[in-house]
Amino acid sequence: MKMNRRAGMLLCAIMLVAAAVGCGKEDKKPAAPTAAPVVESKSAEKPPEMKTVRFSEVIRSIFYAPHYIAMEKGFFKEAGINIDMNTAQGSDKGAAALLAGAADISLVGPETAIYIFNQKGDKTLKIFHQLTFKDGSFLLSRNKMNTFKWSDLEGKNIIGWRPGSAPQMVLNSKLIQEKVAKADVVTNIASTAMAGAFTSGKGDFIQVFEPIASTLEKEGKAYYVASMGEGFGQFPETSYVATADYLKNNADTVQRFSNALVKATQWLDTASKDEIAAALAPYFEGTPKDIIIQSVERYKKQGTWNANPELTAVQFDTLQHVLIENGVLKAEQKVKMEDVVDMTFAKKAGK
Repeated sequence: MKMNRRAGMLLCAIMLVAAAVGCGKEDKKPAAPTAAPVVESKSAEKPPEMKTVRFSEVIRSIFYAPHYIAMEKGFFKEAGINIDMNTAQGSDKGAAALLAGAADISLVGPETAIYIFNQKGDKTLKIFHQLTFKDGSFLLSRNKMNTFKWSDLEGKNIIGWRPGSAPQMVLNSKLIQEKVAKADVVTNIASTAMAGAFTSGKGDFIQVFEPIASTLEKEGKAYYVASMGEGFGQFPETSYVATADYLKNNADTVQRFSNALVKATQWLDTASKDEIAAALAPYFEGTPKDIIIQSVERYKKQGTWNANPELTAVQFDTLQHVLIENGVLKAEQKVKMEDVVDMTFAKKAGK
């Protein structure tokens, strides 16, 4: 019941933020004049007309490297797409931007599409491209450990993510699997303040993404103990999502968007470490080259990215199982995959 209440609060937050965004948009660039939706048509004879896509990422992390590479290496521009990007700092805010019409495409946890669908509102969010196939967080300890067992978390304080977020649920499900009953997971610290809280002395462990994990290690303020992605296994943590109406009315743009991402993922798989670091550096100012390289290598090692961006039925079932296990979704609220997923674009991407 406690977690159901948290899910309700999360849904309320999404709708409140959506209303706020609708009333006062904060985009850095001026909004384009409103026009009636036009269904695009693809022309094989002409190069694609440049189209601006207002894009919202959940947080800034090397976990999303293919997206930054598609921007930096010009794969989006080659596809006729100009990316107007902002960082939402939360899947709830990214979803709210879509509902309010302040964003065209958001990179968020796919669970947001399920939450919105169950609200039975006038808009449906659709997952159309799966970017990551493992959880992207890493567990670090305050003290150096020669060996680590999940049971070492018993009775310990862990700085984690907000309730209902994908990394928080993955950690909780892993603790359930390992029968760790008394870990104290702190979930009320903003993502941007987590590292600072840990370095100031709070917590025995911290769960963070790259490049923060490698940065804390390099500074000697934390020690790597486990990859949540490797520890938990396959999990569709971050997806590209848009409203059903946007996918319908901008099908050609969405296809070109998906194609550019596949091209970036393929490039990431074959490029040298130096080339990858150079491509990502503009999006992680102040982050040393060796930290960027180590971050990418960790994500590669655990099989984070896949050149085939299709969300499978098995992965979708895993997602809903985790949501139910964590109490943010009731068993009777499970949705059909086709209600919130459209893999039409992913199936064609790169072909």
